[in-house]
Amino acid sequence: MISLPRDRMDQVVKRFDMLEAQMAAGPDPEAYVKMASEYSDIQDMVARIRELRSAEQELADLETMLADKGTDAEMRALAEGELPGVEEKIETLQKDIQILLLPKDAADEKNAILEIRAGTGGDEAALFAGDLFRMYERYAAEQGWRFEAASASEGEVGGYKEIIATVSGKGVFAKLKFESGVHRVQRVPATEGSGRIHTSAATVAVLPEAEEVDIEIRSEDIRIDTMRASGSGGQHVNTTDSAVRITHLPTGIMVVQAEKSQHQNRARAMQILRARLFDMERSKADEERSESRKSQVGSGDRSERIRTYNFPQGRVTDHRINLTLYKLDRVMMGELDEIISALISDHQSKLLADIGLDG
Repeated sequence: MISLPRDRMDQVVKRFDMLEAQMAAGPDPEAYVKMASEYSDIQDMVARIRELRSAEQELADLETMLADKGTDAEMRALAEGELPGVEEKIETLQKDIQILLLPKDAADEKNAILEIRAGTGGDEAALFAGDLFRMYERYAAEQGWRFEAASASEGEVGGYKEIIATVSGKGVFAKLKFESGVHRVQRVPATEGSGRIHTSAATVAVLPEAEEVDIEIRSEDIRIDTMRASGSGGQHVNTTDSAVRITHLPTGIMVVQAEKSQHQNRARAMQILRARLFDMERSKADEERSESRKSQVGSGDRSERIRTYNFPQGRVTDHRINLTLYKLDRVMMGELDEIISALISDHQSKLLADIGLDG
């Protein structure tokens, strides 16, 4: 059986009952919204804790029945038949509660800024960046998320030198955050006459979308320049002569936007700048809080090679968890659930070990 922090479980149930009573008493609307949010957050955990307690009582009753020499043969056989199912149910509930007790990443429920940049490999790298963009676009559609390109710089023969998108929906960052890093492709480029396999790469960065309350940007810390947009923005982006460049002076971070209107460009650029600054703060806090950060699912380092897409062999390999799937065509069509679920499970296992809840 798995060892669980019973005191903490009792506190969660007690808090849930208190919230339920306070909400029933009819507090003011603002207080009610806060209570309802917390109530919703722990509702699933409390349901499983109560189910676990019920199953444990059932197990104790069965064991008492089996220990009693006066139990008749028919009842004993019935108890022996029910015992394995109850034990399995308890084990499943304990595992579920373990996961629900893990510390939450406050950014998990946030929307995300997805940035894809062509790396080594020239034109082929830009084409691959375009393939990755479409892969995430299809995955977002499968999840019911809103996926919208914010800016793009096209490659010479297609694809993108750089493309940035906003992804909105339920649990976006929680599922996409492990995609940050270097994605490598091995395939024969369409322009390659000799059939030689080339290796190219693209870098993906997934940043939690930050609200104004998450990160404050002082007006004196930014410089805003308007300029003429150059080149085509591609099918996803409408360019204008009123491109906006925002430079964050303390960090040197620069964001350029070139869409339909100067007002829209400014708003988009501020959104992306805020996300990058928020990500920088989170990374710094993580490093200060724990030296074990790199033992988790990747270090979050944008230069770390995380995945290889091998087209001749039809396989995709995630190097962080040694997972290889021979269904590259389906992965490129947006079927990322198996990879992302495996990454999340591995991350949870390491968190459990870190806080001593790994049984």
